[in-house]
Amino acid sequence: MPNPGSHSYDVKRTRLRAEYEDQGVADADQAANEELQRAYPPNAVGERAAGPRGGGGGVEDDGGLHARSTAFSGHTLMPARFSLDGGNTSPPIQWDEVPPGTAEVALVCEDPDAPGGTFTHWVVTGIPADVNSIAEGSLPAGVTEGRNDFGESGWGGPRPPVGDEPHRYFFRLFAVDRRLDLGPDASAQDVHAAVRGHVLAKGTLVGLFGR
Repeated sequence: MPNPGSHSYDVKRTRLRAEYEDQGVADADQAANEELQRAYPPNAVGERAAGPRGGGGGVEDDGGLHARSTAFSGHTLMPARFSLDGGNTSPPIQWDEVPPGTAEVALVCEDPDAPGGTFTHWVVTGIPADVNSIAEGSLPAGVTEGRNDFGESGWGGPRPPVGDEPHRYFFRLFAVDRRLDLGPDASAQDVHAAVRGHVLAKGTLVGLFGR
């Protein structure tokens, strides 16, 4: 039985959603969610907040910021235009107003299901405290993009191995109480280290992608 918030649970929901879409169901995503909730009541989600391999469990509001996107819902497949081979366009991300005292917001996107271990797809720092969204394919003025694990600056879209179950992509937001002053060579590890002890609020959005 897959646990709510686990990788297998997310994959099952994706498959159910596709089945409902094939049947012509108007709101396939909602229908899949309802079926899974009946079969696997989410009574253990709080206990599994850390998720498999410490991946955050896909909890979309895990610390004061409700991370979301106009392009996909949490735990659903991301459109192909965001993938490395489908256009490599960075996705739109929105979040709630940050707490007083926030100096900046940082964002990292990581795939914990990559064959060689967690793979970084996006690092963004220096987001002003009065900004609460990133538009598709663009960034607010003055922010800094770090390096992804393709060895490039900016967004590096999903490209999981063909035949893998859909990988999970964790978009993690951190509202911090000090300027991080991280440059264009910053990695996700640099961000995680810099925000430690300075997080006022955080949020996570999980997207899926497979080939």
